Amino acid sequence: MKWEHVLLDKKDKIATITLNRPEKYNSFAGRMREELLEAVEDASMDAEVHVIVITGAGKAFCSGGDVEEFVSGTTQAVSKTTPTERYIFQKIVLTINSVEKPFIAAVNGVAAGGGCNLALCCDIRIASEKARFGQVFIRRGAFPDWGGIHFLPRLVGYGKAAELLFAGDLIDAQEALRIGLVNHVVSQEELMPYTYELAKKIANNAFVPIALTKRGLQNFYKMDLSQALDYESYALEVCRNSEDFMEGFKAFLEKREPVFKGR
Repeated sequence: MKWEHVLLDKKDKIATITLNRPEKYNSFAGRMREELLEAVEDASMDAEVHVIVITGAGKAFCSGGDVEEFVSGTTQAVSKTTPTERYIFQKIVLTINSVEKPFIAAVNGVAAGGGCNLALCCDIRIASEKARFGQVFIRRGAFPDWGGIHFLPRLVGYGKAAELLFAGDLIDAQEALRIGLVNHVVSQEELMPYTYELAKKIANNAFVPIALTKRGLQNFYKMDLSQALDYESYALEVCRNSEDFMEGFKAFLEKREPVFKGR
């Protein structure tokens, strides 16, 4: 599929979605949000894809909404596809969270506003040493979107989330690592190789338990211990009925790497 500002590449069970508007720091403009949604849905529905990576072209990951569009009044940030459907960015966030495939954000540069929260709604975040993160909404007279007030306090705690949101400051990659906003910080040159190494490790693992694990993780704040144990029993039973379950144990006994088939 051909899009103007979003690229989609698939290889070795990994789909890479690249925000491709580098001259504008990959800020969202025009149909770019719709293109991202279409790319996320395409990769999510492809049975050959087990892991999805989101990154940005050029020096930025994503700087959020295009400021010039907001000022001119032409922004599509709050446009709806139909009168009854959710906002486009809400559909993107909900899809990323509901799809039983891991999403990895490879943050290559500035991630501000909606761009920061796009990274936060992914399951894992790998940051380049040049990455910067900012909840700049209040400094623009706006309210955090892309699920920011949901994801941020769950990652860094209420107090730190409040500070980041109220002050609107940018923080560097090392500070993001220290407060738990990102999983790893690597050099700019190592960002994509490191990300793909992790993605391949995940993609080559058994797909069924990964899907069940993501579903469990997405709901862990909603479950008490008894509910978590019930879900654990259900998930274990599903895994026991899969071909990959037996393959994993046979491979261990035979001292070889398992060959999972995703069923």
